[in-house]
Amino acid sequence: MKIKFRQPKSMRDNPLHYGPGCGHGIVHRLICEVIDELEIREKTIGICPVGCSVVAYDYFDFDMVEVAHGRAPAVATGIKRVRPDRIVFTYQGDGDLASIGTAEIVHAASRGEAFTVIFVNNATYGMTGGQMAPTTLIGQKTTTTPFGRDIKEAGYPLKVCELLSSLPGAAYLERVAVNSPVNIRRTKRAIKKCFTLQIEREKFALVEILSPCPICWKLSPLDSLKWMEEKMIPYYPLGVIKEEASLSV
Repeated sequence: MKIKFRQPKSMRDNPLHYGPGCGHGIVHRLICEVIDELEIREKTIGICPVGCSVVAYDYFDFDMVEVAHGRAPAVATGIKRVRPDRIVFTYQGDGDLASIGTAEIVHAASRGEAFTVIFVNNATYGMTGGQMAPTTLIGQKTTTTPFGRDIKEAGYPLKVCELLSSLPGAAYLERVAVNSPVNIRRTKRAIKKCFTLQIEREKFALVEILSPCPICWKLSPLDSLKWMEEKMIPYYPLGVIKEEASLSV
């Protein structure tokens, strides 16, 4: 019989703790598939800060480092500089990367540090109770914005890829989503490209992944996918936001 499914070697056989319909499990699997396909499992070091990914070491079967909230890019910089032969990536949420860790990611990108960033954007603080995040949409209701995000009080949602695109050190920036089979395949391609750019070109690359959080959004898993399509993706357009000219040759 032809094998249709096989668990990636880089993924541990542990039940996920994420809520029903959460996109983190999909992203975990895609990362592990890419690492297996590139045959870099024994050379990879993943870095996870505080957030939904805080226990990702239970799911990734390769070297993992847990760090303080927002500080993954700083630790990744240190590890990559000391061990340039290793493939280093950070796995960060929007509350982590785009809030307390904003300075870390901006300066790492500005320096062109040669590691990969997996940035999961679910427009909320998923781990701590669904508070407003820097990426929460205008009018979106959260536990700290029960009447919806107000521009006058909280400003506009932060577009991380567009923000980093002005920095010469950021070689590749792409925004994808895990709301449909087609987009999931595109997400895997983007993750693979980011890792490949580190392996072959020693470049800073970031992939932003729009992901559902049904529990904090107070929607069913199916309605969450619809909300992403109708509300989230129009504000955060998918596609390559920046690519160095030399990379497209």
